[in-house]
Amino acid sequence: MIHLDTGFLIRALVRNSSEDIRLREWLRSNTPVGMSSIGWAEFLCGPVEKNDIALAGRIVPDRQPFTDEDATAAARLFNISGRRRGTFVDCMIAAVALGAGASLATTNPEDFRRLETAGLQIITV
Repeated sequence: MIHLDTGFLIRALVRNSSEDIRLREWLRSNTPVGMSSIGWAEFLCGPVEKNDIALAGRIVPDRQPFTDEDATAAARLFNISGRRRGTFVDCMIAAVALGAGASLATTNPEDFRRLETAGLQIITV
């Protein structure tokens, strides 16, 4: 299972971008692709157009909800990674991916590197 972070999804919507090409490879090989409802909310904050929202919804039709267990995991990730301001949403996205047993595809690997020690597997292109 591969979860997409917001930046990856945004760039995957650009035809022939490296993210688009990689996503198409995963979909062709029937690799399960998803994302968290947290990442989806970030995506919807835009700026995005209706066509982008519709296409993204077809790519990841079922977003993983943020559960109480994810909240506990996100708080733990935040605490063990240094409690840095502006990083809690990344911890939430990572917690959902970890809970789903998914790797995280991101265009911002440095935002998530500090979470690798907690088991997060990062995919970049």
